[in-house]
Amino acid sequence: MDAYEYYKQIFADLPKPLAYVDLDMLDANAAAIAAAAGSKKVRIASKSIRCVDTMRRLLQASDVFQGIMCYTASEAAFLARQGFDDLLLGYPQWHSAALLELLEFVREGRSIVFMVDCEEHAIQLERLAKDRQVVVPLCIDMDMSADYPGLHFGVWRSPLRSWEQMKPLVQRISESSWLKLDGMMGYEAQVAGVGDNVPGKRFKNASIKWLKKRSIAESARRRKEAAQGISAMGISLRFVNAGGTGSMDSSREEACVTEITAGSGFYAPGLFDLYSSFRYKPAAGFAVEVVRRPKADIVTCMGGGYTASGSPGPEKEAKPYLPEGLALFKLEGAGEVQTPLRVPSGLKLELGDPVFFRHAKAGELCERFEILYAVSQGKIVGEYKTYRGMGECFL
Repeated sequence: MDAYEYYKQIFADLPKPLAYVDLDMLDANAAAIAAAAGSKKVRIASKSIRCVDTMRRLLQASDVFQGIMCYTASEAAFLARQGFDDLLLGYPQWHSAALLELLEFVREGRSIVFMVDCEEHAIQLERLAKDRQVVVPLCIDMDMSADYPGLHFGVWRSPLRSWEQMKPLVQRISESSWLKLDGMMGYEAQVAGVGDNVPGKRFKNASIKWLKKRSIAESARRRKEAAQGISAMGISLRFVNAGGTGSMDSSREEACVTEITAGSGFYAPGLFDLYSSFRYKPAAGFAVEVVRRPKADIVTCMGGGYTASGSPGPEKEAKPYLPEGLALFKLEGAGEVQTPLRVPSGLKLELGDPVFFRHAKAGELCERFEILYAVSQGKIVGEYKTYRGMGECFL
């Protein structure tokens, strides 16, 4: 049985649109990511999962998986209430009410670490910690982007680009009775999050690969200098976090790195087809239903316009996955309420037939659906509620 017929039979009696996670592929991806981490631990990026049941399954899959990187304070509090621990806020947070809720969990003995990249962040957390009489663990975010003539290669994150820039903040934290430096993070987004195998972009792909190679060496040097500088001040870090799914093969080689964050690779969304160094199985997707046939070689589906965040471009659209050979129209794309598709010669789709798509990104799929139907061995074996299905929306 081919892949299309496999999924078509599984979801034959369910209304569309629907979203699913293939547990057999998810487990295979988890095993591959655990192996790719080498000797490092893997922290799961919740923004790329957004499903409690999936995260629980991954944490149980291997001892390599340890802890979660959250994206907002409210989400971290939600996960803490679900029983998760070892939570790292991947981004600085400011709103006092949300921070105070997390401080109560810290007071109870839960492991929650707050991200900072400037003295103002530290002062805000120090004030709240003193008010609640609790010591707050912090992680400093070091920017890993690189600047070349006429090019900023990376994303705009932390203002801290070197150990010399980081040192005053480390000193300020070490002098506080209410703050504790627990970790350091350096995310090389320009390596982990940029595809270098884009069809029809031979010159650009070669340029990206060259830039990545330079950036990997520079990121490793800056992380090492910062880790050594912190150690020389008599501070022992619990963790040094690096990388992402797209840069595991380089981050794992750094002696100072203790853990690598990964998230998107578990679902393996459409954008992951644009990488040359790895390939994971498409474990998550969604199905829409054929409701029109405007011409013999065109079908129109209900819904499907689930476009990914980031700079706009055709690569951010959901990709027709099964049956193979379907193509979006450049002038219409995937729409809010309908998506027309060009049908290749020899393929016939009837009204009511499903078409399966892969979202360009991983976790954003879950913002559109309340349930991921969990599939294994040709059957639906569970219904995994997404954040949305649990009544939550954090960003």
